This record gives sequence, C-alpha cells and structure tokens, in this order.
Amino acid sequence: MADRVDAIVVGAGLAGLSAARQLAIHGLDVVVLESSDEVGGRVRTDRAGGLQLDRGFQLFNPAYPEAARVLDYAALDLKPLVPGVIVSHTNGRSTRLGDPRRKPGWAIDAIGPATGSLLSKARFAKLAWQASRTPVRTIIESIDTTTGEKLRAAGIDERFIEQVLRPFLTGVFLEQDLATSRRFLDLVLRSFVRGVPSVPARGMQAIPEQLRDSLPVGSVRLNTPVSQVSSGSVVAGDASIACRAVIVATDPVAAEHLVTGVSAPKGNSVTTWYHLAPVDPQSLTGGDAVLVVDGDRRGPVVNTVVLTHAAPAYASDGRVLVSSSALGTHDTVADEASVRAHIALLYGTSTRDWESVGAYAIPYALPAMVPPLDVRKPVDLGSGLFVAGDHRDTASIQGAMVSGRRAADAALAHLGVQPIGSRIGS
Repeated sequence: MADRVDAIVVGAGLAGLSAARQLAIHGLDVVVLESSDEVGGRVRTDRAGGLQLDRGFQLFNPAYPEAARVLDYAALDLKPLVPGVIVSHTNGRSTRLGDPRRKPGWAIDAIGPATGSLLSKARFAKLAWQASRTPVRTIIESIDTTTGEKLRAAGIDERFIEQVLRPFLTGVFLEQDLATSRRFLDLVLRSFVRGVPSVPARGMQAIPEQLRDSLPVGSVRLNTPVSQVSSGSVVAGDASIACRAVIVATDPVAAEHLVTGVSAPKGNSVTTWYHLAPVDPQSLTGGDAVLVVDGDRRGPVVNTVVLTHAAPAYASDGRVLVSSSALGTHDTVADEASVRAHIALLYGTSTRDWESVGAYAIPYALPAMVPPLDVRKPVDLGSGLFVAGDHRDTASIQGAMVSGRRAADAALAHLGVQPIGSRIGS
C-alpha cells in the first residue's frame, strides 16, 4: 500500500464505496480500508451450499434516486416482491392487501372490514399517493411528528393501524411504537409508490459488489482495521498512511469512536432466521413473494416471506427458502422454537420438519429515525475530515449511498476539485 494517497475512505459499506466511486471518477487516488473480509458493511450475503442468505432480511427499492443514478439495474437482475402484505389473523383467516394496479384480485379483501374500514384504507392510500407526488425537499422541511401521530391525524382508524400498519411498519422501521419520524414515513411511502421492493438475483451483497467493481483495481483493502484517524493521515495496523482527505464511513458506533464530534444515534436491532421448507411452493402464500405479518401479534416474528418465490437462485434445485425476522437481538438457537411455532401460525401449516439453515442477530441494523429528523446532517467535520453513513441522511440504502456522495463532494470541494454530475435525492 502506498504511504500517501489523495483520499482514504474508512469502511467499505454502501456509503464508503459510494464515496470512493465519486472520488475516483474525478481522478483522485483513493484507497478504501475495510476491517472485515468482504465489502458491504451491513449489506452482506453468505453464499454456500446453493443458498444465498442475506445477513438480516433486506429489500432494495429501484425507485431510490441515488441508486438509479449510480447502479446498473440490469446487471443486478432485480427480482420484485409483491407490493403488498398478507395479514394473518387468530381465527386462521388471512387478509391480502396490496396495490390494486398490480394485484387487482386482492381488491375483495381490501373492501372487507377485517382489517379496518374501507375509509381508513382509502385515507392511507391517499397519504401514500400524496407522498409520492411531494418533492423531497418539501418532505424534509415539513413540520415533523411521529408516524403514529400522522396516521391518526389523517383519520385512520385504530383497527387498520393495529391490524396492518403497525405490524407492517414495525418491519420497515424496526421499532413497534410508530415513534419514527413522519418525514421518514413520507420518504418510505414515496419510494413504495414509485418502485417495487426487490432483491438482486445474487443476493443483497450484489449491490456493494457492483460499487466495488466500479473502482480501480486494488482500491479496496480488506481485513485492514483502522485504529486512528486524523485530518491528514490514517493508522491501519502498524502503518500510517498520509492523505489529503479522510472520509469515515464505518457504522455509526465505530465512527463515534474514531472521530471526535460524531455521536451514534440509537440503533434498532433485528434477528433473522432462514428455513428450508420441504413443501410444494404453491402451498405457501399461493406462490406469491409477499410479506406475511401477524395482525394479532401472537409471537416474536414481525414479518416472514418466501424469498424463493421472488428469487429462485436464493436456494438451488427448486428448494423453498423462507426468511423470518423478529425485533431485537435474540439467542438464535434458544429462540428458534418460538419463531418456528409462530411462522406455523402465519402460514397455516406445520413447520416441524422445516430445516433451519441460518440465523443472524444484528445489534445495530438501522439508526433510529426519531423526530425532529434532520435528513441532511453535516458530513464536513473540517480540516479535511469527513463522515458518511445512513446516520447522516436516512436509514436506508438510499441514505447510505447519497451520504457517501455528499461526503465525497465535500472532500472534492476541500481539495479544489469541482464535483460534476451531482444531484442530491432522498
């Protein structure tokens, strides 16, 4: 490794790789230092035995403006989920709710009263439609409240909130109190209306891998933990590397330890289990790749989905792979039985012979997005030191990527280079 470069990026997650890409296309000599054995940060996929297990259930929305600007969607081969949700009830029945433009056959369930009044559903649909047509700047400058306060102010009844919205949004925000900023809710609704949540055919790690491959060969150094950062150098192992700019793009907790003046927001945690189900694929959700939630919250699982209904490559040889997630960090072995029992209720079938093939407890999966939410936290710390990550923007792939480019643009300005082709979206 050279003992001097133009810029060093600490962390090869989405934010760090996005920052490095922006610096490299402007001709800077940039090195990315990553402590783990692969790129991706919190967006990783373990591939073995014909299985692709994302480290924590995650989805990608092609409507993210920064991702659309940077990524090659055709190469990612995105596999969409059904834009909707199946709500499981205690009486053994289930209600299918979704975008009528894409699932017209589900309209009868939407009309029924099991999950709240038709008026409440119409009011929520109006909220989502309005968010999709509202400029991002207007959203982030709006008066902020909690998600729960916004939903009730819109006249949405408690039954629809408790049976559908709370279970569904718990899986999105990784918190069950609807305490997340309404600004973030509006940004999420905007992306849901404009795009369909998907997974890349090769797993979520295909996204950071594509960013890595856009960099000059040798730019990313794996298994290289950084112990010290200053405005003009980085210490990695026994080496001190001089540079003109440093971008710290680690997870928020690591950034707080490395950089004075950066505070990690409270983090929301999640645990995800994967099972192979030896069943006819059509017997689970009719072959639809759709989230299933519990309207009555009878167990720990906040959502579950048959991933191979969307992306068969997640399990080779026609096997059926199911992902199920619960809030918090669980003992993945001791708590597996309660998860298995809960998903049996959700799918209405025995799970006794389902094979557990993986589990991931993620202590800091997302930064909490509480009001008042600042969607544009500073990335320039002064004297050639910068910070990036979803904790600087929004808790999303979009937030991570756009924060990386914001930090890179600030670094370019510091170095006297005019950024080109930049537009900030959220």
